[in-house]
Amino acid sequence: AEKSPSVVFENVQHCSPKCLRMLLENISGLAVDDDFTVETIPETNAAVATFIKSIDTEEFVKKCSQNKRVKEFKMTARVLELTQSIKVENIPAGISTDYITVYFESVRNGGGPVSDVQLFPEENSAIITFCDHKGNA
Repeated sequence: AEKSPSVVFENVQHCSPKCLRMLLENISGLAVDDDFTVETIPETNAAVATFIKSIDTEEFVKKCSQNKRVKEFKMTARVLELTQSIKVENIPAGISTDYITVYFESVRNGGGPVSDVQLFPEENSAIITFCDHKGNA
């Protein structure tokens, strides 16, 4: 099975994005931007590190979990499952799940096969889950 190149960090609110990037460089021995990217998601106090350089993400998660600073910040790390879900906000009222599915399956929009769409009309948002197209071979 192919391993996900991404690691999710939760409870990152006590660690600034810059601090997190340096911390991950220290733990991985890799350089941010060259070897991996970090995207912070302030709404959920989370961040996702995606490795451009091929590494054993499970091993990296283990190292993070044992890291003194990570423990001090009370952060948790886990490998991001390859089934990608994204939350989309500001969806116009009255849009159907079918329309959303077709839109996110459009290769021109950078999409791919969608396995599920959960629409939350009261929040004008939806959660789109993409199929793990590599795993279904």
